[in-house]
Amino acid sequence: MENATAPTLKRSLTLKYVVFFGLAFMAPQTFFSTYGVAVHSTNGMMPIAYAIALIVMLFTAYSYAQLVKAFPNAGAAYTFTQRTISPHVGFIVGWTIIIDYLFSPMISSLLIGISLNAFFPSVPMFVWIASFVVIITAVNILGIKFAAQFNTYMLFLQIFVFVLFFILTIQGLLSGEGAGTLFSAVPFYDAEIKIPTLLSVVPLLCFSFLGFDAVTTLSEETKDATRTLPKAIYLITLIGGLLFISGSYFAQLIFPQFQSFQNPDSAYLEIAMYVGGNIFTSIVVAVGLTAGFASAVASGTSASRILYAMGRENVLPKRVFGYLSPKYRTPVLNILIIGAVAFSALFLDLMTAVSFINFGALFAFFFVNLAVVAHYYIRQKQRSLKATLQYLIIPLIGAALIGLFFINLDKHSLMLGGSWLVIGFLYLLNLTKMFRQPPPQLSFEEAS
Repeated sequence: MENATAPTLKRSLTLKYVVFFGLAFMAPQTFFSTYGVAVHSTNGMMPIAYAIALIVMLFTAYSYAQLVKAFPNAGAAYTFTQRTISPHVGFIVGWTIIIDYLFSPMISSLLIGISLNAFFPSVPMFVWIASFVVIITAVNILGIKFAAQFNTYMLFLQIFVFVLFFILTIQGLLSGEGAGTLFSAVPFYDAEIKIPTLLSVVPLLCFSFLGFDAVTTLSEETKDATRTLPKAIYLITLIGGLLFISGSYFAQLIFPQFQSFQNPDSAYLEIAMYVGGNIFTSIVVAVGLTAGFASAVASGTSASRILYAMGRENVLPKRVFGYLSPKYRTPVLNILIIGAVAFSALFLDLMTAVSFINFGALFAFFFVNLAVVAHYYIRQKQRSLKATLQYLIIPLIGAALIGLFFINLDKHSLMLGGSWLVIGFLYLLNLTKMFRQPPPQLSFEEAS
């Protein structure tokens, strides 16, 4: 009787809301705030670096799209690897990817606090961070449909900034400002740039595409998930890539002397002032704040669904992590836990959080690519010429590319992420009585 009356996740999302949700998670607006540092790292070849990142991410996006057809359930990378490779590997992947989503709202909280404190120094940063966390927590508790609609409005504002930036930049270039031309190969090719230097930046840019992973956590809340989510995954990756490539291309053309930025961290403000004056600069700053809200809501929603997927079957304590609110039909306790973690913005620095995210994302992406091979090629024995290309060669290329970037992570990412991984492994040992029994399995049947 308990299962018959238990609340379930509500299928209410259509393709457009899923795409909007994934793009909101990516927070395209953050491109502007990171441009100054990134353009220095690529020595002016941001567009080609983003293009390489897009190609790498399309391989992994392909693997996500194949697996969500077979397993349209909340849990994303955790679900995929648990069902295809092994329950133990699934647990470790789920444990590792959690840090991406847990710390993403904290990063947004910290950035919002820093920005608003700079504008209103008389108000303590704690007030801004606390207010921000309370708002995003309330939005997520009120339901996935409300959260998706909230993020849609925030996303439209970000797209508006990109469109306005493109219009102002094109006008400037046609007037002879910057490079004085709309077409140039310089942002895509420079004979003096060494390939290893360029590739070293690509792993950082790959995390701009994490939105396609986020939407797979909404499988049980999406209408016709096996058809809708694969389309959404490709659309999110391609749209995001197009925005990043075109944005960096026009930014470099209108402001080719990127070495002259007074402060790389705030270079986007110099570009905004040069392109559109005070009014456009104010718009960029204001919409940047909304982007933080949208990204925090999306990442908080995804994290709560992963915790719910693991708590539903007692991989994590079910009483807490597997609880759904009968009223809102959302995992309220998980959302509150994520809000509490976001308060760590008061104590942790940005580099620590970013280091966690770098490790977790690449770790999960690597095993998701292998999960395609395990499920389709090995278990289902789909080994025709076409199937070999689809389910062996393409995902192995994706795994190899991700593995290459993983082993080149900085020492902070490897140390912090590795420590989190060790904690998860020890918890798994205890959960399985030293591997004498398997960890709990997801049942995949939604309560009626």
